[in-house]
Amino acid sequence: MLGGCANDSGGNGVQSEKLSTIRSRGKLLCGVDGKLPGFSFVESDGRYSGLDVDICKAVSAAVVNDPDKIEYRDLNSSERFAALASGEIDLLSRNTTETLSRDAAGGNGLSFAPTTFYDGQGVMVPVASGVKTLKDLAGKPICVESGTTTELNLADRMRELKVAYNPLKFQTGDQTYTAYLGGRCLAVTSDRSQLAAKRTGFPDPKAHELLTEVLSKEPLTPATVNADPAWADAVRWTIYGLMQAEELGITQANVAAKVAEAKANPNLADLRRFLGVEGDFGKQLGLPPDFVVKAVSAVGNYGEIFERNVGQNSKLKLERGLNRQWKEGGLIYSPPFR
Repeated sequence: MLGGCANDSGGNGVQSEKLSTIRSRGKLLCGVDGKLPGFSFVESDGRYSGLDVDICKAVSAAVVNDPDKIEYRDLNSSERFAALASGEIDLLSRNTTETLSRDAAGGNGLSFAPTTFYDGQGVMVPVASGVKTLKDLAGKPICVESGTTTELNLADRMRELKVAYNPLKFQTGDQTYTAYLGGRCLAVTSDRSQLAAKRTGFPDPKAHELLTEVLSKEPLTPATVNADPAWADAVRWTIYGLMQAEELGITQANVAAKVAEAKANPNLADLRRFLGVEGDFGKQLGLPPDFVVKAVSAVGNYGEIFERNVGQNSKLKLERGLNRQWKEGGLIYSPPFR
């Protein structure tokens, strides 16, 4: 159990300044991209949508009992870590790759939650360019956003291939893709999911293709600061709850029925504890007993979130691939709720 005898404002026996602050404020401050379809995007009516946004909503539901009590902050790649460190945001849910230097206390000092999207870096080119491999880009300009793992990965791969190239670096994603569409570079590189998302907004999406080469591993992961481990645990296990709910077949549509089933049958020990009918999992995290129920009721389980935003029920229509449940050969795996 965390925290000893000191309490947060929820009175759950867990010491967390961040949990107390969020509850006193009455809303979650969540850092997102805001311009990336499928992950975080502002719709025409002003609503935020996307996989990263749904993670914010699940956490808000678990912490303040309302998935809509969120103030979103649009952050570019150079702003995101400073915003988290300063307290401008409580949670960063913005297509951010987990790395050693970002996690380490001697680096950015982040505390990473479970990975919510396993990705890899790719390169996009105009179909008419005839480019099929990285070696075809020798001596050519490639657009890349500075201050990202993308920039370093590109340099590393081209160094390995002994291919000279011309990196055109930009501070924001908007600048990067505007330059690419304007013909200033022959290719643009980023996470493959981001390239696919951005392509949906191009004047002629079919005129652009992703090379088959994958330059890196990119586990895209929400993050908090490591100075408040109780808050990090609350975020971590809320997300694990979404993943475990999918494994158990608990959905946004049937979660209430599953709770009723658990209450009616005292022999369903694991289900009762997972849904907060008995036990003290929520108390150990500084959250309500039914924090998983609140999260799934708000946004559905992990599979529902994926398919709605980036999968087959979305404009992106990405395959789940590594983002399948572990029983189906993927990497989505929740530790036991025990």
